[in-house]
Amino acid sequence: MEATVWPLYGLRLTTPRLQLRLPDAPTLTAMAELAAGKVHDENEMPFSVPWTATSPEGRRRGCFQHVLSTIADWREDAWTLSTAVVHDGTVIGRCDLSADAFAVVREASTGSWLGMAHQGRGFGTEMRAALLHLAFAGLGAHSATSTAMADNARSRGVSEKLGYRPDGLTVEAVQGRRRPVHRFRLDRADWEQHKTVPVEMAGLDAACLALFGLGGTAHPPADAPR
Repeated sequence: MEATVWPLYGLRLTTPRLQLRLPDAPTLTAMAELAAGKVHDENEMPFSVPWTATSPEGRRRGCFQHVLSTIADWREDAWTLSTAVVHDGTVIGRCDLSADAFAVVREASTGSWLGMAHQGRGFGTEMRAALLHLAFAGLGAHSATSTAMADNARSRGVSEKLGYRPDGLTVEAVQGRRRPVHRFRLDRADWEQHKTVPVEMAGLDAACLALFGLGGTAHPPADAPR
């Protein structure tokens, strides 16, 4: 995968233990294999879109296709950056940053999953902190949002640790069941106060910024809350 063709392949977000990057072919294969394994207990469904409710082969192919689709369907006014989360050379999960009309609304949302063997070690907080750094420090976001099933205490805990505030409750139909979903919102001021994870960002050049619809400026707009 060439950054000269798709500049986002050169983007890197590095934390003390992780690196987040758009997956090349071998990394995407490793991510798909991880998705084919256990992501959560069989009696749980932590996702609004129940992509894990299929066979290992279905999860493997679904993950592979979905990540490729985020590149194929990318538009400056509607995008999803789907990054591989790598720890000590091993792919341990996926973390996404998505937005519609970002250049206007300056708001993005996150979504993520970890292989079950890598859960409970603080990686969820660290990888989301990396994408929040990209959103706020790199792209000039005003705010970021996230959601979590009402019974997903780990996801809610990550949001609370990173400074998100409750933003209401919605109800979704998942696998024919009524599922309450908590919404969370993180404004720039709260992000500034809760930056406990150091993040290094590389490769966010003018070509990348143009893909995000920002016309080559990495700085927050003049009216961004501080």
